[in-house]
Amino acid sequence: MSMPQAQDFLDESAALHALLAPLDDDAFGQATAFKGWTLNDVLRHLHYWNWMAWLQLNDESLLIAQMDAIARAGGMRPVETAHVEGAVGRALVDIWMDQAKATAKAFAAADPKARLKWAGPDMSARSSITARLMETWAHGQEVYDQLGVVRQNADRIRNIVVLGINTFGWTFRNRKLDIPETIPFVVLTAPSGEVWTYGEAGGAERIEGLAEDFCQVVTQTRNIADTSLAVSGPVATQWMGFAQCFAGKPETPPAPGIRKTRDV
Repeated sequence: MSMPQAQDFLDESAALHALLAPLDDDAFGQATAFKGWTLNDVLRHLHYWNWMAWLQLNDESLLIAQMDAIARAGGMRPVETAHVEGAVGRALVDIWMDQAKATAKAFAAADPKARLKWAGPDMSARSSITARLMETWAHGQEVYDQLGVVRQNADRIRNIVVLGINTFGWTFRNRKLDIPETIPFVVLTAPSGEVWTYGEAGGAERIEGLAEDFCQVVTQTRNIADTSLAVSGPVATQWMGFAQCFAGKPETPPAPGIRKTRDV
């Protein structure tokens, strides 16, 4: 694939598929720790927005019509549910995975810099498929947690790390706060053991630890207190307290101890 993020998105989808494949239909009705969403709800959400990303490249008029439908419905959940026409469980898994493959294929052939229509500002094709990877990884977390499985991450989560770094300023602006002049120095250990660094070393502001912990904080799938990240400096502490790498209104991270791998 010419755009590596497309392959990374597909690989992350395949990893989640492998987790879900052995389950029977009844298992998909169980609620997760994310707003009480069931596994069916998670898959409906991922499937719909993977399809919407595919529409960015294939049918902009239908994309816009779908955005209008969401506005008329007062939110995305009714539209996501209607889109799968009642499919649940293993049938829904198949529908979701087929669309994930189609979306990955479409973006692999796209110009990474192509500007695409979206609900907010236009975005590049690379940004769009990276967002799909992030969403798949983030919503996958509540599935792994609910099933009591500790995820074995791969270095493709670097895409999410970069997204977290790049949304540093936006996170503050989205909360109508002044953007700090300098981003903290970030030192992260990848799943492979490689060390990734961002920002300038030498200052008092510093975040250090596992890349997957950083990803969990910026996607708000864990409270900072439930990770092993070492954070120093007021800016770093404030950022990690409400970091948000996904679009939309400011969201509140889960309280300490709420999001965790369930004992089964």
